[in-house]
Amino acid sequence: MGGLVISVTHTAANGIPLGAEINPKNKKLLLLDTGVFQRLLQLNIGELISETDFEAVNKRAIAEQYTGLELLKAASCYRQEALFYWQREARNSNAEVDYVVQRSGQVVPVEVKSGKKGAMKSMHIFLQEKKSSYGGRFSMENFAKYENILVVPLYAVGDWYGNAF
Repeated sequence: MGGLVISVTHTAANGIPLGAEINPKNKKLLLLDTGVFQRLLQLNIGELISETDFEAVNKRAIAEQYTGLELLKAASCYRQEALFYWQREARNSNAEVDYVVQRSGQVVPVEVKSGKKGAMKSMHIFLQEKKSSYGGRFSMENFAKYENILVVPLYAVGDWYGNAF
């Protein structure tokens, strides 16, 4: 209740509002601050800042944590926002999209990648199953577009969600 831990709830994501089809038993948790998160992982933040080729095991978790907090920060300050994710658990075909957001009246899947590369199988499954027109990928890449997937650098998550582009 103190807001130190933020839950990201599973949604079926069949339409808006995303909260209409949640499964409250399936949640991921985020800490309020990425600095606290890194400290709990026992990472030396000074080394992280000066490192040019940072390859830690938890790099992906840090990127996902940062993205979730930026999505919340970019939302309206007049209402409490909720974060959602999507997961498909079919036989021989598991898929998970890191975040699902409502943007301009559409359901938009969001994948977070900690580097410049990475497959987007789950994103493509979501786009096909839910018939979504586009998705977002946040990564260390520069701005780009691959078919119907908009690539946005991690530093611009808030601008993307705040409708700057």
